[in-house]
Amino acid sequence: MKYKEQRVLVLIDIQNMYHSAKNLFGARVNFNEILKAAVAGRRLIRAFAYVIKSESEETGKQGDEEKSFFRALERAGLELKIKDLQIFSGGSKKADWDVGIAVDAIRFSNITEAIVLVSGDGDFIPLVEYLKHQGRQVEVIAFDKTTSAKLKEVADDFIDLGSKPGKFLIRINN
Repeated sequence: MKYKEQRVLVLIDIQNMYHSAKNLFGARVNFNEILKAAVAGRRLIRAFAYVIKSESEETGKQGDEEKSFFRALERAGLELKIKDLQIFSGGSKKADWDVGIAVDAIRFSNITEAIVLVSGDGDFIPLVEYLKHQGRQVEVIAFDKTTSAKLKEVADDFIDLGSKPGKFLIRINN
């Protein structure tokens, strides 16, 4: 149930959405449209975009394309949460925001009625169950093909971004 006065928190796992769109459709995500679908005419309290900053290994500086992408997210009305890409001595890399997203969902849950999680990551199942137990409506927006079946099951609502590629995706011109 969505109603006009419902206060909404939107949490977007940018890496999850970026890689899913690229791998499934060879496209980029239209985060403006995702935010509109998430809010659905309700009262937006906060909208966070969780991103990983990947510095150029040669220069140690952030690339122009990445800076431009981050600015576009901010223009869409998203507050950026930025974390550096972790590179370990063996060469392996780690880039995820799961704990940060979970902490923010819990931190802001007391001032919202609905929390929209834009991620298909099954690691969020315990979070969704906890938030629902606290009386919050939890909605998931992601690509059906890359979303945990159990996550879709425990969510109060699921929007499949792949069902409307013309709306939620931007084609990459080669």
